[in-house]
Amino acid sequence: MSGPAALSGVMPTLGTMRPDDTAAATGRGTFPGLITREKEPLNLEFPFPTLEAPLVPTNRFYIRSHFPIPQLDTTSWRLHIGGEVREELNISYDELQNMPSKTVTATLECAGNGRARLTPKAKGLLWEQGAVGNAEWTGVPLSALLARAGIKAEAVEVIFEGADQGEIKEEPKSPGVIHFARSLPLAKANQGEVLVVYLMNGKPLSPEHGFPVRLVVPGWYGMASVKWLHKITVSATPFEGYWQTIEYAYWRREHGQPALTAITEMQVKAEIARPALHEVIPIGQPYRIFGAAWTGESEVTCVDVSTDNGSTWQPAELLDASTPFAWRMWEMTWTPHAPGRYTLMARATDRAGHTQPTEHTPDRRTYMINRISAVEVTAQ
Repeated sequence: MSGPAALSGVMPTLGTMRPDDTAAATGRGTFPGLITREKEPLNLEFPFPTLEAPLVPTNRFYIRSHFPIPQLDTTSWRLHIGGEVREELNISYDELQNMPSKTVTATLECAGNGRARLTPKAKGLLWEQGAVGNAEWTGVPLSALLARAGIKAEAVEVIFEGADQGEIKEEPKSPGVIHFARSLPLAKANQGEVLVVYLMNGKPLSPEHGFPVRLVVPGWYGMASVKWLHKITVSATPFEGYWQTIEYAYWRREHGQPALTAITEMQVKAEIARPALHEVIPIGQPYRIFGAAWTGESEVTCVDVSTDNGSTWQPAELLDASTPFAWRMWEMTWTPHAPGRYTLMARATDRAGHTQPTEHTPDRRTYMINRISAVEVTAQ
């Protein structure tokens, strides 16, 4: 490890990915190279060191499931819109496809991405750095559907229910069988980039990614982008469901008192794709340090890289123009001149002035993990 000073509180380096962990097949689709975190329900991680381009191919995109994947078809599927509306709607798949559409490039990240880095060992799926991906999403703006139904004046939130269902038998237990469901404040639901999606990277959604239709909420953690969407309810009261107030919630302190609050916007974050953990780098030759950086409803404006465990930092080059809600590729050329172990780090900052912290606050529980991570390599 180079550099005389250690950066206090920096995440431990990631565990090694074994070859026998990096292939998965679901019976419906094959996902070469993805890391199996759980077989049932299906949870697969993108091996981040294999990142090549801004868009992650669909069969390489991480998969997050809470219950078994429901078997749905476009013929019988309907999207029901009800609650505090002037007209209840039941929209077919064909009808949805015939409405004016919009395509948004957006990064989705699981709120628990990076959980494997926490100490002591955390409960839950132990994602390393690859429960994140960037894709093109095509669908109908949610605001158009809500306008068609007609929102009543007393409405405050919109609840989204997926067709997936099951019972959580580990603590915190669910009250029997439940559907996955989340809500959005009405103002967020009416933002034009929030889509009811049927295409991912230009092709129909796969079952694993929410076929036939899912919600996509750019800028928010992935739990907001409800898959297998079949029901939208406009509500006059705040939603207090399991996935809103028990899981996917963090401790927010007001006047010194903690209260569980629903997780929403993604936190600013940069990850190193290459070099990979424990990679051997030749001395005296330029090496391209490469990765991606993203944030929530702002935009990444700078990425800094350290090759000496955080003692000094140099700016990386952002490789693409800023696009709202999409991550940005970055790189920096580095030439190690002496043999030994080096600890590399990347740190992102967004236009709102948010930058990555050096420690993870316990108030976030095992979610919203964006503290600076480290990649150890050897030069020889």
